[in-house]
Amino acid sequence: MERHFRTVAERLDVPVFAYDVPVRTHSKLPHDVTVRLALEGVLAGVKDSSADDVSFRHLLIETKDLPDFAVFTGHEVVADGALLGGAAGIVPGLGNVDPAGYVRLFDAARAGDWMTVAAEQDRLARLFQITAAPTPGRVSPGAAGLGAFKTALALMGVIASNRMAEPMLALDAEETNRVREVISAEGLL
Repeated sequence: MERHFRTVAERLDVPVFAYDVPVRTHSKLPHDVTVRLALEGVLAGVKDSSADDVSFRHLLIETKDLPDFAVFTGHEVVADGALLGGAAGIVPGLGNVDPAGYVRLFDAARAGDWMTVAAEQDRLARLFQITAAPTPGRVSPGAAGLGAFKTALALMGVIASNRMAEPMLALDAEETNRVREVISAEGLL
């Protein structure tokens, strides 16, 4: 992995960001490698979607004095803690469903209004329950979140269909109703 990032950085004249997403890569970006590449200026930043909050916090601590390095979280339900810890920003999949909610959370964090941040994060955590709508075993775990996000967007009229790329299955009528209940309760319908 380290060689990969070094090669990319050597051959391109753009800032290089790493995307730590073990659910897709089946491997966690090693903490020591990330820190070393940050300290050496090979990486300009990281989007961490690993759900390893301990490693994430240590990355923030060990890179906080690097002005040309940014750490972003992809974690939907602990964005408040990430921002409090010094994250540069948040890039959550649920942000496709409720971008305004994450903007409110981010703006409140920048203003130091942590009570508003916590309240908005709680609402977004409730909204994230749409990812529990798919029936376990019918929809693959990897497609459950994406399927729930697409279904919510279709219900909201943002996209025309919740169709998934084959071989993944779209949420069915019963699962769609569960998504509808959650997004309605959180004021998105």
